[in-house]
Amino acid sequence: MSTEANNEVTVENSQNPSNDDKNIATITHLGGTVFAFVPALIVWILKKDDSAYIADQSREALNFQITMVLAYMLAGVLSWILIGLIFFPVIWVVNIVFCIIAAISSSKGETYRYPFSLRLIN
Repeated sequence: MSTEANNEVTVENSQNPSNDDKNIATITHLGGTVFAFVPALIVWILKKDDSAYIADQSREALNFQITMVLAYMLAGVLSWILIGLIFFPVIWVVNIVFCIIAAISSSKGETYRYPFSLRLIN
């Protein structure tokens, strides 16, 4: 199969994900609210070759959850000077809000890009 044909398949799958793909992406985004990056990592490792949409959304969720873990670590270091104690609830609320927005977006079959996310995994 030529490279051009591969690109067409990727674009087609990312624009019209199946209901299963949407559900997996939604659960991946919501899993980050409770289990940090673990659900996104598992889905990305196991399903990245099955669907371009799942690969994209699980990678996006994984990058965001890694960013959140780094933010928690920074807040932990800053808690020595009491500033970090303010950041813990702020980071928690930001994580919950953006994960819910991403889950709603992915349940509609749309691709979602988290703001404030480090793009560590490509």
